[in-house]
Amino acid sequence: MAVIASKAELFAVLRQYNPWWAGGRFPDLPTWRRAAFREISVWAENPPAGRALLLSGARQVGKTTLYLQAIDELLNRGVAPTNILYATFDHLLLKLIGLDALLTLWREFEPVREGPEYLFLDEIQVAKDWQTWLKHQVDFEKRRRIAVTGSATPLVAEGQESGVGRWQTIRLATLSFFEYLQIRKLSVPPLPAVGSLLELFAWEPAQFARWGEEGRPLVGLFHEYLLRGGFPQSAIVESIHLAQKLLREDIVDKVLKRDMTALFGVRRVLELEQVFLYLCLHDGGLLNLPELCSSLSLKRPTVGSFIALLESTHLIHRLLPFGYGKQVLRARAKIYLADAAIAPSVLLKGKALLEDPDALGRAVETAFFKHVFTRYYARSIGFSYWRGKQDREVDIIADLDARLVPFEVKYRAPQHTGVGDLKGMVDFCAEHKIETGYVITREMTDFQVMEVDRGGAKARLLKIPAPLACYWLGRSELESANRSEP
Repeated sequence: MAVIASKAELFAVLRQYNPWWAGGRFPDLPTWRRAAFREISVWAENPPAGRALLLSGARQVGKTTLYLQAIDELLNRGVAPTNILYATFDHLLLKLIGLDALLTLWREFEPVREGPEYLFLDEIQVAKDWQTWLKHQVDFEKRRRIAVTGSATPLVAEGQESGVGRWQTIRLATLSFFEYLQIRKLSVPPLPAVGSLLELFAWEPAQFARWGEEGRPLVGLFHEYLLRGGFPQSAIVESIHLAQKLLREDIVDKVLKRDMTALFGVRRVLELEQVFLYLCLHDGGLLNLPELCSSLSLKRPTVGSFIALLESTHLIHRLLPFGYGKQVLRARAKIYLADAAIAPSVLLKGKALLEDPDALGRAVETAFFKHVFTRYYARSIGFSYWRGKQDREVDIIADLDARLVPFEVKYRAPQHTGVGDLKGMVDFCAEHKIETGYVITREMTDFQVMEVDRGGAKARLLKIPAPLACYWLGRSELESANRSEP
C-alpha cells in the first residue's frame, strides 16, 4: 500500500475520523438520540458473549450518527480514547488497505491502553474478506467489542456460514413521526403517554373526544412528515422542495446507481430504475409481476432479482399473504417503500400529494406500516396481509407474541370506516377468532372503539386517526428503549 499512500498519509486520514485521539470530539454531533441509541449503549457496556453488533438500515438513515453518539458516551464514561476506533469503508483508501492493515496502522501510531477495545466500522460489506476477519475477531479477540454497519442485508446473508450466531442485529428504519417532531423541534400538544395502542381500548368516550380534538395540530405536521420523509438529512432542511430533492438524489439515486453496481455488479441500471419507478407508482399495492414485466418488456427472473436487491438495500419491504405452504409462496406480494416520502419525491409530486386522495392514502399506509413494523419487529414472528373471499382484504397482519393483530388503513375523506366498509376486517376477526383489531382513520373525530359481530363472533375495533397512531407508536418505542435497563 506504500505505492498508493505512505503510512503517515493513511494515518492522517484515520485521525480525521478519530479526533478523540488528540483530545477532541466530533463537532456538531446531535444531542437528541433515537430509540436505537439505548440498544447500542447497552451492547457497548455489556455485549453478549461472542456477539458483534450489526446496525442495519438504508443509506443516510442515521447509522453513523448513532455510532458517533455511542463513542461520545464511551468517552464520557472514561474509556481510553485510543482504545476506540472508528473507520468507514466508504473512504477509498481505508477500503483498499483492508481490515488487518487498518488495525495494524491504528496500533502502530496509537498504542493499546488497559481495558476493552471498541471498533466501530461503517459499511463493512465493501471490505475484502470481512466475513472471515470478523469471525476470527469474535472468536479469538475477546477484549475487542466490534460494531459494524451495513446498508445491504446480503451483509448478513453472505456471512451466515462463517458468522452464524455471531451477530446482534439492530434494524434502523427512517425517523418515526415522533422522532421527526423531536429532530425538527416542533411544538406539539401535550398528549398523554400511551405505552401500547392496546391501552386505548380501556378509554372512555370523553377521552377519545378530548384527545382527538387536542391532537388536531398534529394533522398538518403529519402531512409535512409524509412530504419530507424520515431520513434525518431531508427532515431538517427548511424547504420541502429541497428535502425531496435530497431524498431523490442523495439517497435513492446513490443506492440505485452506485451501490447496486459496486455491491451487486448490476449493469442494467436503467432497467432497475424503471422497476423502482413502477413500485413507486404502486406503493402499498399488490405486485402484479406479469403486468410489470409486460409494461417494461422485462423477463420475470430479471424483475424478481431487481426486487430482491431493492429489498436487500432496505428501499422496500415485501409482505406475503397470511397463510402457510406453497400457495403463499406462489401468491402476489405486497410492496411498501421504506419511507412514505420516497414515492412523491421520485415522482416529483411535491405538495400535490396532499391533493390526490389515493396517493395520500397509500402514503399514510406506507408510513403506518413502517411504524408498526419498527415498533414490533423484534417481537414479531412476521408481518403479512390477508385476502379472503370476494377479494376482501386486511392491509397488515402482525403475528405478535403468538397473537394475530390486524390493521386496516382507511385514510379517506369523507369517512369510510363503518361496518360496511370493513368487511375484510370483520371476516378476518370472525374466521380467526380475533377479539381486537385496529382501523387507522383520517378524521380526528373518528376516534373510538366500535364493536362488530358476524355470526356471533364479536370483536372490538379501535378506530384511531393516523397522526395519533404514528405519534404514539414512535413515542412508545423511544420511551420503551429509555426504560430498558442495561
